[in-house]
Amino acid sequence: MAANPENDERTLHDELSLPILLADRVIKSAQEAESSKLDCADLAKQVDRLSQMLRSAVRIAAATQSLYDRPVRRIVADVAKNLDRALTLVRKCKHSGVLRQVFSITTTADFRKVSSLLESSIGDMKWLLSVFESDGANLSLPPIASNDPILSWVWSYIATIQMGQLRDRVEAANSLVSLARDNDRNKKIIVDEGGVTPLLKLLKEGSSPDAQIAAASALFHIATDQERVRIIIDLLGINVVVSVLGDSPMRVQVYVVRLVSEMAELDTVAQEVLGRENVIRPLVSLLAMDTVLDDPKVQSASGKPSIHNLVQINKQLAVNGLNPNSRLSSFSNHYHSDGSSRGGGHHRKEREREAESNPEVKLELKAGCAKALWKLCKGCLFNSRKVTETKGLICLAKIIEKEAGELQLNCLMTVMEIAVVAESNPDLRRAAFKPNSPAAKAILDQLLRVIQEEANQELQIPAIKAIGSLARTFPARETRIVGPLVARLGSADVDVAIEAAIALGKFVCTDNFNCVEHSKTIIEFDGVPSLMRLLRTTDRTSERGHVNCLVLLCYLASHVGNSKALEQARALNTLEGGARYLVAQYPDLRDLLAKAIHNLTLYQAGAHPHRQTFIP
Repeated sequence: MAANPENDERTLHDELSLPILLADRVIKSAQEAESSKLDCADLAKQVDRLSQMLRSAVRIAAATQSLYDRPVRRIVADVAKNLDRALTLVRKCKHSGVLRQVFSITTTADFRKVSSLLESSIGDMKWLLSVFESDGANLSLPPIASNDPILSWVWSYIATIQMGQLRDRVEAANSLVSLARDNDRNKKIIVDEGGVTPLLKLLKEGSSPDAQIAAASALFHIATDQERVRIIIDLLGINVVVSVLGDSPMRVQVYVVRLVSEMAELDTVAQEVLGRENVIRPLVSLLAMDTVLDDPKVQSASGKPSIHNLVQINKQLAVNGLNPNSRLSSFSNHYHSDGSSRGGGHHRKEREREAESNPEVKLELKAGCAKALWKLCKGCLFNSRKVTETKGLICLAKIIEKEAGELQLNCLMTVMEIAVVAESNPDLRRAAFKPNSPAAKAILDQLLRVIQEEANQELQIPAIKAIGSLARTFPARETRIVGPLVARLGSADVDVAIEAAIALGKFVCTDNFNCVEHSKTIIEFDGVPSLMRLLRTTDRTSERGHVNCLVLLCYLASHVGNSKALEQARALNTLEGGARYLVAQYPDLRDLLAKAIHNLTLYQAGAHPHRQTFIP
């Protein structure tokens, strides 16, 4: 629940009233002193100066609509303590009888100490007033922060962001970026001193692209752990971020997308909140820039766009102020016209100009959007479904086909994460990757192309993982899927070969209805010799790879134990040799291994059906 500003203002007024009241009492008591009159008079002068500064602070607080009060509360509390000590001291100088004089002895050292404390309070108040009255950040050090200069700098920067002029606010936000980059302690101070709220306000206002970039960059460097991400969520920052992403210049969107990606990666709660705030649509919209997406709504029954539909589309584009021939508008117009954009199309023409004049910024933005989708979809059913419900899959497929570098890799990683989620969710798997779906076909074609044609391990591995996760969607007759995976079993890159073995294991496991047919296909594509070579390699280099290769061999033996290829490769000897270790380390594989050895023993010539299997 949001705090009531009136209550905050009244509380701050009360906090300022207390030291003013104490100051008046000190001055009155000093005037009534009967001993150490000169020392008391000196203290009274200091207190009077302090009182005037406190009254100035009250006037500033009353006149300022959005006062940054963290340093005010901290300094005023310290001032009140020092005034209380001064009051105690001067009251001792008001004698009343001999006995009281004995118990109220004051020394010059006492006055010197209290005077020093009051001088520090005067320095603190002087700094505080200068922060509120100066243009730009004040980098001088108040006595209260003499041992921690970062604190006073953070106070000054945040005060400037909250109350300063636009140019000064931008500079202050960039200064917070520099501090946050240095270490985690600085980030914690910025958050603890209330820096997130004014940064979100600066981002939301849209006063200038530079201001939004500075605010987004500061938030990005602050939100580097789950705790600080949660603070941004609690301050309703997700709503601001999504709103700005939907309607801001392209160079601002680059920084906002980085923030979205970072938050989604660090916190599953942020993943869900971002998804429910509908961040997927603007991300897919931006990713689809310059990508022509076939829209089934504009297709006639014959599969070709009708003249009537083309005329209607051009009219609609004209109404929305877009160039009908602009490829930039091909998807983003659909996004903005459906009412899901938070800010409308205020910056749409500016984005089109940026896309034409700054191709590097456009490429960076698209790569950032793809990475954000990757992080949002990782392990998240809601977001994965959202991507598939938009034109996300067809867009990802086209980019994987035509682009290269970071953008292509991030799109592949997004597809892989969606496939991983779909592997454990039959509804998503059937809805998004049904065999007759154009989007699913496009994705599958590109995954196979990457596996067969790309030489880069970073691209091949996510493509192989995605195919493996979708193993249960492919019919038995779809042999073109298994072939490229079998070929990669013999890859010179061991990591690629291991991923191929893991993926093939999902085709032949008992959870796959077509496991027997897929097993036959693997053997027909001469996969056994490659698998046996990989087993020998991983035995020395990778336990994870070796175990997965043994599991694949077990499934092949269980489903097609009568295969000549398995007999020629001496698969039975291999399984018996690894049985004791495998069962000891992975007890849940005991039954699978026993069945595989039993099957091979039954079918292979010369093998005794009652021989010792070496399974403990």
